[in-house]
Amino acid sequence: MANPSKRSLLKAVADHGPLSRSELAVLAGLSKAAITGLSRELIQDGALEESEAASPPRQGRPSILLRLNPAHGYFIGASIVEEPVTMVLTDFQGAVLGQRTAPWSPPWSYGDPQAIAGTIRDSIPHLLGGAGIPAERLRGIGVALSGLVNHDQDRCLHSANLGWIDLPVAAVVERATGVPTFLENDANAVATGERLYGLARDYRTFATVTFGDSIGCAHYVDGVLYRGHGGGAGEIAHCTIEPGGLPCRCGKRGCLDTVAPRQAILAQARALGLAAATTAEVEALAAQGNADAIAILHRAGGALGLAIAHVIQVNDPEFVLIVDVEGAMGPLFRTVTQQAIEANVLPRLAASTTIRFHHATRALWARGAASIAAHRFLTRAEED
Repeated sequence: MANPSKRSLLKAVADHGPLSRSELAVLAGLSKAAITGLSRELIQDGALEESEAASPPRQGRPSILLRLNPAHGYFIGASIVEEPVTMVLTDFQGAVLGQRTAPWSPPWSYGDPQAIAGTIRDSIPHLLGGAGIPAERLRGIGVALSGLVNHDQDRCLHSANLGWIDLPVAAVVERATGVPTFLENDANAVATGERLYGLARDYRTFATVTFGDSIGCAHYVDGVLYRGHGGGAGEIAHCTIEPGGLPCRCGKRGCLDTVAPRQAILAQARALGLAAATTAEVEALAAQGNADAIAILHRAGGALGLAIAHVIQVNDPEFVLIVDVEGAMGPLFRTVTQQAIEANVLPRLAASTTIRFHHATRALWARGAASIAAHRFLTRAEED
């Protein structure tokens, strides 16, 4: 499907659909006759399908909408944010059809691109076979990692977690699997997944913040992922939040990552001798009136809220989605975070920005990675 007009229509349906032909003509800036011809070809190609509107008009024929045909293509997303590797198989509409976890292959090769490529390669037959999908319908693979990725989404510029510096990881995976492969920072992958298939579909300027063992952030500005000059936009985890504070793995001191995420909260709890192995247990101690637990959660939630307030002040987003990975946030932490955001944002911006907390499993990074492959499949002809 090399026709750029067809790709543009597909991307419009992916971004805004399902759409009527009239709506598609307005978005694409084409005549209704041109849209009719192109949509007919896309239906014949199997990329689009017709569906009736959910609420048909009271009189006349029901409106016919165009949407992506979920069976047109399938994508695998792999998260190498942490061990084990998590992989999902999605259809063209982003529905997850299968999920698999696997250790690094072999297990002593953490951070070895060849080992990760082997893990992904060996998992493909299991994912496709479990869903009954033929191998030729696999259109792309996305890989999410913690670190900086170049604009072409084929090289990892730097990942402290994996020990990588300027590695052509996509090419390594593509050689092992024979499938087009693309990389993305974990937070950017989550944002893309939410933009294409999730809670941010109705927003063009928004931010996602992922909260777990570390903190990630990504920005969409006017419908486009904002990566920054060197691919490092959104690195709020390494914004200095407490000048002269604790040393961070990045080499600086007082970063948000030393105060707010799950690991930092638990480290503070251990340092104070609290009997808490999870953030939920810290929350429980706070609910019982333990002053140390309350202070830890106020410090962490206040730091995260302040960082998010800075994001809102700088970018003025319509929407901020705060993703709680595997229940790392408790009620006190959320309340303090929300209060810190409101206290540090201009009232006008606070009133115009929707903030939502959302619980997700660790598979969200893999689903986001699959959306990166789907997005590149939709836009590849335009880039070529």
